[in-house]
Parts: sequence; structure tokens; C-alpha cells
Amino acid sequence: MQPITRPALTRILALLLALTGVQAAASTDWPSWRGPNGDGTTTTARNLPETWGPQANIKWKREMPAWSGSSPMVWGDKIFLNSPSKEEAAPAPEPAPTQTSGRKRPGIGRGLAMSGPGGQEILLLCLSRATGEELWRRQYDRGNQIQMKHNMSSPTPVTDGQHVWVISGNGIIACFDLNGKEQWKFDIPKAYGKIGIQFGYGSSPLLLGDRLILQMLQGMYTDAPSYVFALNATTGKELWRVERPTDGLHETPDAYTTPTVVEVAGKKQIVVSGAGYLTGHDPETGTEVWRAGGLNPDNARNYRVISSPLVRDGMIFAPSRHVPFLAFRAGGSGDITTSQLAWKWTVRGSPDVPTPVSDGPRLYMVDDGGALTCVDSKTGAPIYGPHDLGIGRTSSSPILADGKLYVTSETAETAVVEAGPTFRLIAKNVLDGTYTLSTPAFVDGAIVLRTGTHLYCLGK
Repeated sequence: MQPITRPALTRILALLLALTGVQAAASTDWPSWRGPNGDGTTTTARNLPETWGPQANIKWKREMPAWSGSSPMVWGDKIFLNSPSKEEAAPAPEPAPTQTSGRKRPGIGRGLAMSGPGGQEILLLCLSRATGEELWRRQYDRGNQIQMKHNMSSPTPVTDGQHVWVISGNGIIACFDLNGKEQWKFDIPKAYGKIGIQFGYGSSPLLLGDRLILQMLQGMYTDAPSYVFALNATTGKELWRVERPTDGLHETPDAYTTPTVVEVAGKKQIVVSGAGYLTGHDPETGTEVWRAGGLNPDNARNYRVISSPLVRDGMIFAPSRHVPFLAFRAGGSGDITTSQLAWKWTVRGSPDVPTPVSDGPRLYMVDDGGALTCVDSKTGAPIYGPHDLGIGRTSSSPILADGKLYVTSETAETAVVEAGPTFRLIAKNVLDGTYTLSTPAFVDGAIVLRTGTHLYCLGK
């Protein structure tokens, strides 16, 4: 009997994968909000454009039904997006929500660049990666309104190449196959009670193996506890649900962050940030393994957290409401507030909304005014900044790709900066000037960027 050669073995494994329908993540996929590594970086997207404009380096553009903070997610030849339908007419005045403790709902944000929330249908869209043509759309929820800066479609979908999971700002989770066939739905308010977050649900789901992990950090409009829970990704059945205690008051328990994953001694832990604390959880049971305080040192009543935690090279970075910005060494158990604290940033430059990014040695922070600060990721020592990028107010998170930082503003203007210890602005690029909250996706030599009106594929 002849031994099986490596090329023959490769062909056999490929055939088995095809026969079983199992798909492995390709290096060029962007399967979730923070990309293939979950940290806003990619090492495979090369030959990316540095400059573009309305008439330059645009492969295609497609009109979107409505604006959304949800980012594009790419798998194979498909792009997936969360979106409201097209707005039918001017929305009716919004009734005040039911109060649980005599609190009043504040007005929506001032200076909002869009006239309405979009239509009342909440959709999962599937587009062709090659042309931007819409392949299918599925309505999975209804009920849309403006909540401060966003609407009820802000969370970004996630995929494993076989299924796509999406959640609305109303707390409806849906699972579809890649052809748009619905697999299951899960209604968070029906299962666990009314959502009590001031500006609606904005966290994206985390896919970890066969588990879909979600958080509900709330308190402005409810006295019910916050919690973290896991669903079986295939069936939608609850695997576990644990309360996440906080001593935060008023708006402070609310968080719009997205959970992430850290690996400690070969074991994965779920990282959740908000309500004054950073916590680590066992993915099998949800049990809290460790907890770090300090995100709200003065016990303020308005310290909601929007910028998500970042994990990179054994470090966990935890933004708060501007300051403090905390950095912890991964590991430990119980109260790690002091024992694992690596450094603290308490001056201008740290973000409120954009989630930071790191290349390993350096951490890059973009504040809401569009200024970039670079620090040593292990010590917090300043390297440069803050440098005003000249793009204006920014909610999108920076992405590190092809040796460059890409930062997109709320007016769809993108600054391209050389990654490294010296600040160098390579270019500033404009598109359509519309209200842009979404973080771009980077695949192969292309950037998929969503503005308030269109989805663009940018490439040389």
C-alpha cells in the first residue's frame, strides 16, 4: 500500500469538508464587528487603497434602505448588514416609555444628521460581495425609533460561514442560514423582561464555538438586574444566564459595549465591560471568574460605557466615559482591581465611543473629536498625540490593516495614518458627507464602508 502524500491528503480533507457542509473561516473573511481576530485588526487584507473619493477607487456602491450604526460583515462572496427598511413617512411622536422608578426619559440627541429613524421593519440584508447587488432580505423584527445617535438596527451580525445571527435594538435575536432561511428566533424581553437601557440595545453578539454570548447591562429604566447569557447557536435554546451585579446608579449601569474573549492558561474567558466594572466569565457556565473596578472611580450617576473592551497580547484594555482608561494584565481571579492593573490613563485623548486598537507594542486611541493618541500598550507611556485628524466627530472605531490605521468620521470622511511610533497622516478621503456611525470591513484589497445612504466597496 502506497503512503498518502500531503497533496492527496489535502484533497481528501477538502472533499470531506465539502460533503459535510462544514466551512472553515477563510483568511479574507470579516465575520463580525471587530473582524477575524475580534480586535479590529487584520493581517490578510493587503494592497488596500490609501486614497479615494466620489470618482476615484470605488469598485461599486449600492444605496441602502436606511441609515444604521451596524457594520458590514463579510463571508465568502456575501456581505451581511442589519438595517431598517426605507422610511415610509415622518415618524409619529414617540410615547414616553413605562417608568419603573419615577425617572423621566431625556430628549434625543441634538444635531442628528438624519431626519427620521428609517422604516419600521428591521431587516437582515445579504448582498453580493462582487457587485453589491442585493441577494435577499429578511424581516426579523418590527418597531424602529431614534435613540440619541442610533436606531434599532445598531448591532452588527456575526457568522460562522453556515449561519448568520443578528439582533435588533428591541432585543429580538434571529438565526438564518446563508440562503436566508430562518432557523430560530429568541425574544429577550419575552424571556427575561423589559429592556431598561436608556438609548436602546446596541451591543453586538459574540460567537464562541457553539455558543452565542450576549450581555444586557441596564439600569436607567429598570430596577431589574443586569445579566449575561448564552444560547445554543444552532437551536437558540438557553444554555445559561447569570446576573452581573453593580453598585452603579441612574444611567451608570447601562452599557453599549460588545463582549470579547481572552485566553488565560489555555482557557477562554468572556470579557464584559460596563456599569463601573470589567468582568471575566467562564463560557461553559457564565460564572464570574474575576472582576476589576475603577471604571467609575467617583461613583458618578452618568458613567455609561460605549467603547468596548479590547484584548491584545495578554492585555485587556477597558475604556470608560473618556477617563479613566484602564489596562489590565490578563489572569487572576476574584478582585483584580489592583493586582492585575498595568496602567491607568487619566488625561485627554482616550475615547468615549470609538473602541481602541493595538498592533501589539502600541495602543491607538481615537477620541470623539477625531484626535489620535498613541501610547505604549504595556506601560501606558505616551508615544504621540493627541493629533487632530481633521475629520471631525467620530463614532466609528479605528481599524488597523496593511500597516495603516483607518479612522472614519460621522460625515464619512476617513483619515489614513501610518501605523508605528511616529505620527504620519497619509491621506484624508471624502465620500458623500452623510451620517456615518458604522465601522468598515477590510477583505483582500477592498474596504467595505457603510455611510448614511450607501454601501461602498473601495479598492485600487
